[in-house]
Amino acid sequence: MKLLIVEDEHKIANSLRKALEYERYVVDVAYDGTAGYDLATTEEYDAIILDRMLPLMDGLTICKKLREKHIHTPILMLTAKGQTGDRVEGLDSGSDDYLVKPFALAELFARIRALTRRPHTTVEEQVIAVEDLTLSTKDYVVQRGNLPIKLSGKEFALLEYLMRHINKVVSKDQIISHVWSYDSDVLPNSVEVYIKHLRNKIERPFAGSKLIKTVRGFGYMIGDKP
Repeated sequence: MKLLIVEDEHKIANSLRKALEYERYVVDVAYDGTAGYDLATTEEYDAIILDRMLPLMDGLTICKKLREKHIHTPILMLTAKGQTGDRVEGLDSGSDDYLVKPFALAELFARIRALTRRPHTTVEEQVIAVEDLTLSTKDYVVQRGNLPIKLSGKEFALLEYLMRHINKVVSKDQIISHVWSYDSDVLPNSVEVYIKHLRNKIERPFAGSKLIKTVRGFGYMIGDKP
């Protein structure tokens, strides 16, 4: 999953980025409101972690402007202002959740998981399946049949993105946008390289049973349909 952090305190922003990347999220960071708004309107994110007090454009204004543009990315607002009126103002501006500083990382992670669940998702549905391949977004376990498969962070992110779009063709540009951060130096053949790594791990040891399909001229697809 890909997240955007908008936080002007560089130390806090970079600490959050490091912690979230350790949890296998792809993370972009903006250090002022204008840069954050620009990224939120031009890139696609699964959730936005947004500080309320920001230079150039404050968090409340960003929320309102995004909702006016019909951008419905889940927003978790961070703030030192924890009074009831402040919470109400933040939620009424368009944010989906409100977390008061200081906070525990475990609570932040739990709130992000809650925000990024699909409608009507249950705990059991945190396991995504394609045929006999399963991926747990809660504990990052990948298995085919009963055999565990060890993946790198980037391989896991790529597989999760493909599995969340089961039976749909996704282009290389879409994959790069969701699996790599905005400022990553991505080589032209990076997607092909990681697709090959995945195939070597989730297909080759299983008698070459293919799950990832190449749709020439369009991109890739994972699915259980022929």
